[in-house]
Amino acid sequence: MNKDQTNNTFRIFSAICIILVVAGHEDFHIFDFGGMFPYYSFHVMAFLFISGYFYQETSEGNFLFYIKRKFLRLMLPYFLWNLFYGLLASALHRIGFSIGDGLSFKTLFLDPFLGGHQFGYHFASWFVPALFLIEVLNVCMRKILALLRLKKEWLILFATLATGMLTVWFAIGGHVWGYYKLPGRILFMFPVYQLGILYKKKLERYDTLPSKYYFALLFILQLAIVLNNGGLAYSAVWCTSFVNGPAIPYLTTITGIAFWLRVSRLLTPLSGQLKGLTFLGASTYAVMMHHILGFMLLKAILYGLSPFLTSLSTFDRAAFLSDIGYIYLPNSSDAFKWVYLAAGIGFSLLMQHITGKIARQTKRNHPYSHC
Repeated sequence: MNKDQTNNTFRIFSAICIILVVAGHEDFHIFDFGGMFPYYSFHVMAFLFISGYFYQETSEGNFLFYIKRKFLRLMLPYFLWNLFYGLLASALHRIGFSIGDGLSFKTLFLDPFLGGHQFGYHFASWFVPALFLIEVLNVCMRKILALLRLKKEWLILFATLATGMLTVWFAIGGHVWGYYKLPGRILFMFPVYQLGILYKKKLERYDTLPSKYYFALLFILQLAIVLNNGGLAYSAVWCTSFVNGPAIPYLTTITGIAFWLRVSRLLTPLSGQLKGLTFLGASTYAVMMHHILGFMLLKAILYGLSPFLTSLSTFDRAAFLSDIGYIYLPNSSDAFKWVYLAAGIGFSLLMQHITGKIARQTKRNHPYSHC
């Protein structure tokens, strides 16, 4: 594939993965093929794979500049939004909400790395600080390995995979808890970033099996995994819920990525007709940051209408005020989850549009912007 095709493929892939993230947060399983590919068996890791795929070796030439650039791109907007959501949580505490912690140095600057759920309304963005740490770890590791003449892709993958599996083994034994969850999370996710790099450098050229055979073999393998294991979901954020040992989480990560990446490749020739999907794929940061607030705004509307509509009479006010994960379905209809999906994604894209417009206007009005 040429560069444009590759970019469109990965934008479609990114869009699919962020849709799965949003759907997962409302317990909407319509895209998992009857439990064949559970979201929580791969969807977070897919973003690490994508980030690794686009890693450039030239970054190691001036790795300090690379780290600075990543901080400005990932962490600076994160900290600004973290402050926004901290102020929002504090304001809502005054009117009866109990979601989120209070503003402090810890919740503003430390908790984003330790857990990322400090204010509730943007808890899905925990991934951003984790990705930043992984990218810093990766470039520093590769710089050192290059100096030692040990930078071999297969060696890196196997070494990080062994470390990740050992981390899972410790987690199963109850040893990854408290502050240990920070290094545990990073070490667990790190091999999938390396897999993205390896795939681009070594494996992509061999990914040519016709799709009918590709999907047949993949479904047979995945069915065997599903039938022989007690649930495939795991928690990357908390480094927990590994019920099938150290290897299965990585195997299901690979099969989930393999399935949806091939789907994305098949959709690539239609990218001209799927501009909304490719736009969404370029907007995953915003969706990760804001879709939970989109859910909350929808629930606020339902709460406001509940005294007037019989179908909303069972709305749980106490849960709305205290539980960020509360999802209310009128008449207990799962079909309403489509509305949550649209609200989460639509509100996020609106926030991106508004903030982008403000940023562009600020840049135009800055006295030195044209110097």
